[in-house]
Amino acid sequence: MRFLLDPQQRAFADSLDAMLTAADTPSVVRDWSRGDHGGGRALWSRIAEVGVFALAVPEAYEGMGPHPVELAVGFVELGRHAVPGPLVETVAAAALLAELADPVPAGRLLPSLASGEASATLALDEAYALDGDAATTRLALAADGLRLAPGHGPVRASLDPARRLTPLTPGGELLASAPPVAHALVWARLATAAQALGVGLALLDRTVAYVRQRTQFGVPVGSFQAVKHRLADAKIALEFARPLLFGAALTMAPADVAAAKVTACEAAYATARTALQLHGAIGYTAEYDLSLWLAKARALRTAWGTPAECRAEVLSGGARRW
Repeated sequence: MRFLLDPQQRAFADSLDAMLTAADTPSVVRDWSRGDHGGGRALWSRIAEVGVFALAVPEAYEGMGPHPVELAVGFVELGRHAVPGPLVETVAAAALLAELADPVPAGRLLPSLASGEASATLALDEAYALDGDAATTRLALAADGLRLAPGHGPVRASLDPARRLTPLTPGGELLASAPPVAHALVWARLATAAQALGVGLALLDRTVAYVRQRTQFGVPVGSFQAVKHRLADAKIALEFARPLLFGAALTMAPADVAAAKVTACEAAYATARTALQLHGAIGYTAEYDLSLWLAKARALRTAWGTPAECRAEVLSGGARRW
């Protein structure tokens, strides 16, 4: 099946791309990695102004959603520009809060997430939370239900320096005793898949541009047949992931979303390996911007479900729509 974006969706993607291109996101990412969140928060506000986070929040809570297809469109561009912050976690938190049996926590927390005034992180099963030091809303799944964590512990190292992991402080307000975690997981995997696809597309574009400039034996290395084959394989993998992503956004079936997640993340990871090989030694240096996307491709591969976990979901045939 062929999925094509309509004019409004293409315009939305183009406007995000133009805004993020002008924002010099590599410098924002490096500042975020050092714990300087000023530039990242300013960028977060601009992303919220164009409605990205509101797409995950129902209209009843001052959002514009839920619109999973448009959210996927937006997250592809966020991944393409390596935007830092708890992007996926905010979407997952919004999906979780919106489905709580008690609407009071949603009414209190969701409007600020939709507007960008607040950001959220979410920790499941005592795992580390992403950017707990920067998020203003920290949700933790405890033994007795979903709690609003009062704080966070020290920042831990991550595969991606811009993904700052923190334990959340136990205790805090109990929001729900039986939160719909599976529903939030589907949204988190969809956003992760879209982000990974954007990362892969950026890596491919940067690598194609590089091999056109780098020369060996007096000719661009991009003219070598072996290089063309590696780039073609990466392109095919990413293009195969695209319809799976938007097909999953239409159905929101757990198995469909898991298939999109594993396919997009594996395609981005394979593209990262190709990019690293074709760039040579310079690709290993942290000072070179390519490293920002390389690290993100590797980290997203296991975020919100490892490849094995997502494949198991697909094989289980879980077609229930959440």
